[in-house]
Amino acid sequence: MSEAVRPPETSSEPWEGLADRPANPTQLRRPAFLMNAPFSYTCEVPNNVWMEELTAEERIPDTQRAFAQFLDLYNYVASEALVVLLPTPRTTGLQDLVFTANLGIVLEHLEDRNTVVISRYTSPPRQAETPVGTEFFKAMGYETHVPPTRFEGEAELKHLHDNVYVGGYGQRSDRETYDWMERTFGMEVVKLRMTDPHLYHLDCSVFPLTDQKTLVCTALYDEAEIRELEKRTEILDIDEDDAYTGICNSVRLDNVLLNSSHIHDLKAGTDEYDSEVRKNRKLEDIASRLAFEVSYFNLSEYHKGGALLSCMMMHLNRFSYAFPLL
Repeated sequence: MSEAVRPPETSSEPWEGLADRPANPTQLRRPAFLMNAPFSYTCEVPNNVWMEELTAEERIPDTQRAFAQFLDLYNYVASEALVVLLPTPRTTGLQDLVFTANLGIVLEHLEDRNTVVISRYTSPPRQAETPVGTEFFKAMGYETHVPPTRFEGEAELKHLHDNVYVGGYGQRSDRETYDWMERTFGMEVVKLRMTDPHLYHLDCSVFPLTDQKTLVCTALYDEAEIRELEKRTEILDIDEDDAYTGICNSVRLDNVLLNSSHIHDLKAGTDEYDSEVRKNRKLEDIASRLAFEVSYFNLSEYHKGGALLSCMMMHLNRFSYAFPLL
């Protein structure tokens, strides 16, 4: 890819003005995330292509296994970070509440570190989550906003550095939402038009590794939009097969990349097994070059809802990106 304008790798500046006693998880000087235990998780209403490709019987989650898989991820993350659990107000009508990355985004660039934009969902089964998120964050003392147009959270909008973000539009979020954010919050959003129905949120094809480097499946986007993104981050290109198998649906925790892999459930020699092996090796190669480690989690019960690991974790801060790489 062409040469990028590169900000400093890490900076403590966003954290220097914080009080010794944080008022919320976003102000904490260690990573913080929001998760939700799958008490209301079902796959009754198919609201993405992955779910539509399964029969109603195939997409019924094994509840006990779903909890076991959730707890594996929760316990690992909670050993290194603050994990706040979003309460489940009821067990019906909130089938996707466990996928907290869609609930909203905490704006990283604002000095007060106290502002969250709550989602205005496209998917009818998810629209009841908006008041749940608004009430929760208000109870935590956050200033909350709901955009006037469609938006589906940090799964669609990734912080790069300073006041610069990259946002996906065209399927579940509107370009006008980012125009509103730029006017309202003094931020810059590089906008990428999304067209592949299988990769319906931005986190399926874009993953910031550091505040300098970002994994991007450039083949999915308009060349002019990619050129704009290249001005603000160094792009590490991945192919569409990597995107389809979930390489970008990762989360950074300090110097560890968390990713979903159900390879031990797959039969060696099958196409699905070979694709998963290629994805894992590609991620490990990238991690090795940049001094990361990789940890995998089997989240196969959540595949039935068309989801991968990044869907299950909402950043309450991005302190991991201030972590110096070895």
